[in-house]
Amino acid sequence: MTYNFDKEIKRIGTSSVKWDYQKNGIGMVESDACDAKHGADRLLPLWVADMDFKSPPAVIEALKARAEHGIFGYTKHGDSYFEALINWMDTHYGRQIKKEWVILTPGVVSAIKIMVQTFVAPGEKVLIQPPVYYPFFGAIEENGAEIVRNELILEGNRYFMDFDDLAQKTADPAVKMAILCSPHNPIGRVWTKEELTRFGEICLANDVLVISDEIHCDLIMTGHTFTSFASISEAFAQNSIVCTAPSKTFNLPGLKTSNMIIPNRNLRLAFSKTMERAGLMGGNTFGIVGTEAAYRHGEEWLTKLLAYIESNYHFMVDYLAEHLPQLTVFPLEGTYLVWVDCRALGLDAETRQELFLKEAKLFLDEGELFGPEGLGFERFNIACPRAILAEALARMKSVITALEPA
Repeated sequence: MTYNFDKEIKRIGTSSVKWDYQKNGIGMVESDACDAKHGADRLLPLWVADMDFKSPPAVIEALKARAEHGIFGYTKHGDSYFEALINWMDTHYGRQIKKEWVILTPGVVSAIKIMVQTFVAPGEKVLIQPPVYYPFFGAIEENGAEIVRNELILEGNRYFMDFDDLAQKTADPAVKMAILCSPHNPIGRVWTKEELTRFGEICLANDVLVISDEIHCDLIMTGHTFTSFASISEAFAQNSIVCTAPSKTFNLPGLKTSNMIIPNRNLRLAFSKTMERAGLMGGNTFGIVGTEAAYRHGEEWLTKLLAYIESNYHFMVDYLAEHLPQLTVFPLEGTYLVWVDCRALGLDAETRQELFLKEAKLFLDEGELFGPEGLGFERFNIACPRAILAEALARMKSVITALEPA
């Protein structure tokens, strides 16, 4: 089947966080700034991690069929749902999971917040590896825990884990949990099995529970292999919770369905009790239908999608190398989020944001959102039609070139 990822699909007026809202200094407000009616002055949103592509046709057809039924009562995920998820995990990652290990949640971020509430007492500590996905910060602090920073080491244009620092930090008995971002957002690393093994051994030795956020696990670029943390050993599986969802893979975040895989019975029961106390039981009718259809029938679409994203990445690399060589594009091993080093521009955070948002009219995620370790960087969402990416890069070239003395 042919999929037209080049076609721009109008998202204005769909209550899209990405297209119908923009920053106002203290939060987000509804706006039509991204509407094509503004022509060259429209704001181009390359920030929040959803894609500007239609989901797989099989998903859309399954949702239509469910909508035609017309009754949307309380819904649970049955055996066919589990079969689709179990087969996907086995086929793609060689991991055999059991349906009783799976707990449905309305999203990975909300699940991680529940995990902090469950396994970390107020005043205890959670380790993260910045620059990292910014909702992790709030998930920890909003629940009364303390952040411990195991900063990634930047060598050239690639990041690595600091294992010596990790061992030192996890030796603190107050550190109860470590959140592993795998693949890592925003830097685009796909951790090797060796890196994950060393990380897991250190956490295990210090009785630190690993929460492995693997929401981008299906979005892996050519030449790289994803390893699910819990698949490495039974000891790791018993000391971890793996967070998965179809949302990034098949562009389904609005269906609010994710799967927490928890082989350890005690961890699973404790997590379930907190979910129940919060009233988070049952599933989203369309989320369950869409997830099952995606895992059963989305393989061909995903293959074509990955090829398109990889092509967009190479287009971006080539364009910036030719026109803006002062910007460093980091290797994209996984995700569709490109990490770009803009420090050579010599701009402070406020000036850089003003340049891109107000002058170039590009809505990006500033690097400092991911922690002070990201200061001077920008994260680009390239899961968009090529024409939008090309226009965004041309705008960057225009405003940056204008900074240079004549």
